[in-house]
Amino acid sequence: MVPYPSKLLENAVAEFSKLPGIGRKTALRLCLHLLAEDTSEVEQFSKAMMEMRTNIGICSICHNLSDKTICDICSNDKRDISMVCVVESIRDIMAIENTTQYKGVYHVLGGKISPIEGIGPNDLNIHSLIERISKGGIHEVILALPATLEGDTTNYYLYRKMAQYNIQFSTIARGVAVGDELEFTDEVTLGRSILHRTPYEAGGRK
Repeated sequence: MVPYPSKLLENAVAEFSKLPGIGRKTALRLCLHLLAEDTSEVEQFSKAMMEMRTNIGICSICHNLSDKTICDICSNDKRDISMVCVVESIRDIMAIENTTQYKGVYHVLGGKISPIEGIGPNDLNIHSLIERISKGGIHEVILALPATLEGDTTNYYLYRKMAQYNIQFSTIARGVAVGDELEFTDEVTLGRSILHRTPYEAGGRK
């Protein structure tokens, strides 16, 4: 390990390198960049990080990140609240929103069923989804989970839990390659997958 001229710098590098995808070399470059900035810029950076960590919350309806009790998507009267797109994570909402092709609302599960990883239905935001459906007013549920074994298992579980309700089920078209995560799919492909979604039946077969 390269010796650092300052213990404070070494500590800062160690903290930055804990971030995903940030090695010690990149962490060092970031720290040196902050050292070269005006104190006011660094203070603004630190303040933004602390405000994000302290004040950001979760939407009480869809579980998206939000600065308020209800997120901007759920509270937007121009969105079609009769159409709910079920996604694995908040990053998936960002990916779909970037396509500008979807005008409904969302529901974030917070993961997918994976017995190998010890993740079961009770570990996900499934109960609140069923509650939303049971209140009525929702005509279509789009299952926009990854095209993986775990994603298909979760799709099937959700379909079985909600099959009693008079709603249409669909999945995004498999223009998204099998095994791909939505956040890494290009916007054009993802947008087309939303527009050309297909009806969902048990087992994922038409």
